[in-house]
Amino acid sequence: MTLFIATFSTLLAIINPLEALPVFLQLAARKGDQERVLLAKRACLYAVALMFFFLLFGTLILRLFGIPLSMVRIVGGIILTRLGFALFSSRPVGASEDHAANDQPTDVAFIPLAMPIMVGPGAIATILGMTSLVKHAEFEVTAFIAICAAILATMLLTYIVLRAARIVVMRIGPQGIDAATRIVGFFVSAMGMRLIFHGVVDALQTYGLATGH
Repeated sequence: MTLFIATFSTLLAIINPLEALPVFLQLAARKGDQERVLLAKRACLYAVALMFFFLLFGTLILRLFGIPLSMVRIVGGIILTRLGFALFSSRPVGASEDHAANDQPTDVAFIPLAMPIMVGPGAIATILGMTSLVKHAEFEVTAFIAICAAILATMLLTYIVLRAARIVVMRIGPQGIDAATRIVGFFVSAMGMRLIFHGVVDALQTYGLATGH
């Protein structure tokens, strides 16, 4: 349950459905209600598939290259901290002007909605960082189920927000989205520092520079 809550809250803060709303509305501006709902559904399904890929094969690839999980947590924490500062100080992920200026790709549900808006470096680092928290073999299956459930719960909530995109924007307005983004950025930075701290402690213990309790 602790791993589920930590993964869910972190992924939700990183993906930040409110941040994806302006881009989604611009990409779906010429679509009808049914097409807009279908676009939100496809984007979330693509994002789920991408996150499950990194969940299943990310750690395996790291082991193949001999990268310890403690280093993954440190790097993931740095990415989250940097992303959090960017969210707090500006509008880094929205980038709605950039997407609006370019011609729409063939399938906007995958690019740019699923990647990189939903599944970017922060989400990938979060998934790898959370899997690195599992140290005992007897808990691997339970932890895997908890992370999977957190991914599904996050994307379900994201889909609900995107489906009601127009209503959400009308209710809270652009300033409300900006304020929520800055608040989320603060907590993302704190989560990143947490991963860095635990990663450094694990690395010190692995190389015999510190003893665990």
